[in-house]
Amino acid sequence: MERIPFFKMTGSGNDFILIDNRRGMIPSERCPDLVKAVCRRKLSAGADGVILIENDPECDFAWRFYNADGSEAEMCGNGARCAARFAHLQGIVSRSTMTFRTLAGKIQAHVDGLRVRVQMTPPHGYRPNVDVVVADQTLCVHAINTGVPHVVFFLDSPNTLSQWDVFSVGRALRYHSLFAPAGTNANFVAVLGPSQLKIRTYERGVEEETLACGTGSIAAALIAAAHGYVRPPVHVETQSGETLVIHFHQEGEEFRDVFLEGDARVVYEGLLWTETLGAASGKHNQ
Repeated sequence: MERIPFFKMTGSGNDFILIDNRRGMIPSERCPDLVKAVCRRKLSAGADGVILIENDPECDFAWRFYNADGSEAEMCGNGARCAARFAHLQGIVSRSTMTFRTLAGKIQAHVDGLRVRVQMTPPHGYRPNVDVVVADQTLCVHAINTGVPHVVFFLDSPNTLSQWDVFSVGRALRYHSLFAPAGTNANFVAVLGPSQLKIRTYERGVEEETLACGTGSIAAALIAAAHGYVRPPVHVETQSGETLVIHFHQEGEEFRDVFLEGDARVVYEGLLWTETLGAASGKHNQ
């Protein structure tokens, strides 16, 4: 029985299983089933996603990021911060500054203790004022891709946000035909001040509200800035109660030098046993 070493980490309440896969012990064709098995809460380690650290000929390393449903995603801001700190703690990268490859492009990160700051890929595909009919109501949402697709809907107060049906409305937006075939993440946002937002997010791939979403917080900050609601750096209070800081330069509706900053914490490290992975992988189910 081969056991798989792993770290459980959290970035502002977004939790991940991180595995050093540079030796290729988990083949790519087995990843979706393994991810679905290990992310099951109460039946396994439980997580919002799995991050595999792999070799790269140009960068310090590459990652493969999987949502809990086994789908591979282009980018995850909170996951990127956890990946950077994991690589630093494990000696994969000895320097505090590193570059790694994602499906969304190369990411630069700087680790300073628990604090990690990552430079994100340039946002694109900004579409303001998209009217979407969901649950017999028309919502004016704003779309942008910050590594993965997002829509943002502004609510009039934190109290309204706290009572908002994030699951139902978020799920309707996630699967709406306007955002097919890839679907979208859905963010619901209240403006707290000239540089402060509060956010709740329904995440594609997790298929429920999560305690935090890095790329969603970036989307909210950029779109709020485009509307003149906030100016950088923007502090985004997540559902976990932790705050993410979004740094960027703005020129009208164009943004550059986008950074996501926040804590990346180790919860525990351990070994995944074959019995908790079920039939996830023929290689590990012996």
